[in-house]
Amino acid sequence: MTAQDHTHLRPWRTIQRRTSRKIRVGSVEVGGDAPITVQSMTNTLTSDAAATIDQIRQLEEAGADIVRVSCPDVESTEALSTIVKASKVPIVADIHFHYKRGIEAAKAGAACLRINPGNIGSPDRVREVIAAARDNGCSMRIGVNAGSLERELLEKYGEPCPDAMVESALSHARILQDHDFHEFKISVKASDLFMTVAAYQQLSEVIDCPLHIGVTEAGGLRSGTIKSAIGMGNLLWAGIGDTIRVSLAADPVEEIKVGFDMLKSLGLRHRGVNIIACPSCARQGFNVIKTVEALEARLAHISTPMSLSIIGCVVNGPGEALMTDVGFTGGGSGKGTGMVYLAGKIDHKLGEERDMVEHIVELVEQKAAEIDSAAAASLAAE
Repeated sequence: MTAQDHTHLRPWRTIQRRTSRKIRVGSVEVGGDAPITVQSMTNTLTSDAAATIDQIRQLEEAGADIVRVSCPDVESTEALSTIVKASKVPIVADIHFHYKRGIEAAKAGAACLRINPGNIGSPDRVREVIAAARDNGCSMRIGVNAGSLERELLEKYGEPCPDAMVESALSHARILQDHDFHEFKISVKASDLFMTVAAYQQLSEVIDCPLHIGVTEAGGLRSGTIKSAIGMGNLLWAGIGDTIRVSLAADPVEEIKVGFDMLKSLGLRHRGVNIIACPSCARQGFNVIKTVEALEARLAHISTPMSLSIIGCVVNGPGEALMTDVGFTGGGSGKGTGMVYLAGKIDHKLGEERDMVEHIVELVEQKAAEIDSAAAASLAAE
């Protein structure tokens, strides 16, 4: 057991996830008891297979479970087969306006087709896409956006609203169900937080398919992260959401990082080092901010779930260290001196003669190796 594995002792920290049926996106399970998956979308030209594959590699390294690529033209769907073969994670083809692109993407090996009911075309065209998905083993995502609702719904409700979004989603879900196609998930996204949360809350009560959650067009890295955390955090806290995408006007890799940080903060998914750090003040025994920045960069390669506390002084440091796998609390007469904790217990003092960041990185890597070894031994014993 690692220092952070105390959830079973704290029932007030447990989130009861909404019961949903399970589908598959390629090799990845979504819904049911499967872990909440984290995904992003490439922003390269899909027709440029080399550039797209390079970006997918970066997303894979960041931990992406699923990657979506846009397929706006024939050149993109022609490149898709090469992209799919090179990818280690399932590829979702994003389809708008041209239903034939969905058929081509299915044949090219996409694991899932994302269609927007508001712009994919007539029911007949949707049915053709369904047939292509079934014939090629694809799942589907009904992606409803407040900004592209069907004309008749806008006329009925007067403006985009949660009721209109849910009605759109359910009407297209019925088309899939009427054709005995059940490998689908739904999203009902808006850039407005209140509309997004209300739509997902309504939808979660009337259908059992997995839900892909997100706040669309959330904004830049800082503002978009905050906006997404508020909206998606509310939903996840309520147990709603089976796969997530944080939509940022930033490097797609940042979407994966933010997504995992969001899940880690709620105890829903653990990947990599969770750094607990104080904001720093006049009591700090070392430069907390620069130290944490350096550690985030140096420890980005570790995917093993574990916790690290970096606290500037002894006010809260020892208490935080009790609950983390590795901890460092500043204190003492020299710069960078302090106490090192391992598995919640005092282990040794760190003096000025040792580089603090290098030493902590070494300790974290050692602990990660121990956790991985123990996990491997447990699996072998089973």
